[in-house]
Amino acid sequence: MNNRTEIFLSVIQTHKGILYKVANSYCYDPEDRKDLIQEITVQLWKSFDNYSDQYKYSTWIYRIALNVAISFYRKENHRKQVSDPLNEGILNFTDPGPSADMDENVRFLQQFIAELKELDKALMLLYLEEKTHREIAEIMGISETNVTTKIGRIKKVLKQKFSNIRNQ
Repeated sequence: MNNRTEIFLSVIQTHKGILYKVANSYCYDPEDRKDLIQEITVQLWKSFDNYSDQYKYSTWIYRIALNVAISFYRKENHRKQVSDPLNEGILNFTDPGPSADMDENVRFLQQFIAELKELDKALMLLYLEEKTHREIAEIMGISETNVTTKIGRIKKVLKQKFSNIRNQ
């Protein structure tokens, strides 16, 4: 194994949590998550030679992972729109998954975030990871002011959704 490969594998091993967080945010099916993680890893490898050390590895990984996840999500949504009439009612299993024991508010929050647009979902993922607005701006390729504005709007939407549930 050459030095470049060893460095890449070390970086991926150190930051693999990012891959799983992004995949879990964009895919609910375990097989889709595996495919997405594999696709992210391939794209990271392809762009490893272009990595600029002006950014932290985590920033670089988040940027690529989120871009790949958003593209993957869009392709999957299109595929499901085309194939859903075939699947309706054929396999109707519900996976309680790890959220079965979660606090009800956390489940609602996950549901509400899942309903957001792809870019808003990415912003909230980074926000909940306690990234600074500067880090989020670097990862997303937008200004800090835009990050602050968007997060404020998203939080307002989420608060409204929680309010609607409590009033039912």
